[in-house]
Amino acid sequence: MSEETIFSKIINGEIPSDIVYEDEHCVAIKDIAPKAPVHLLVIPRQPIPRLADAGPADRALLGHLMFAAAEIARQAGVDEAFRLIVNNGAGAGQTVFHLHLHILAGKDFSESQMGF
Repeated sequence: MSEETIFSKIINGEIPSDIVYEDEHCVAIKDIAPKAPVHLLVIPRQPIPRLADAGPADRALLGHLMFAAAEIARQAGVDEAFRLIVNNGAGAGQTVFHLHLHILAGKDFSESQMGF
């Protein structure tokens, strides 16, 4: 990856952030512009610009991110109902090109405009 992102700077300790979870493969922070009462970002330490840029060597990391998201939701007390979102590309709403998962919870998503 040629350009360092804000997430890389958070992971490297160059920018302070509210880290709620970390392990050897990822960190989770509170989103600075939350779209739900609970809005956390799960960020892999290894920078991958978009999900579509992940390769076969990234399979274990991608699985770990899913496992970590469930653990983070449990620790946040929202593991009974949460939404997990990955935006892939600017047209899908991705603004930071360092793969990350959004954990959204604390509100009822059952009547979502998206229908899922």
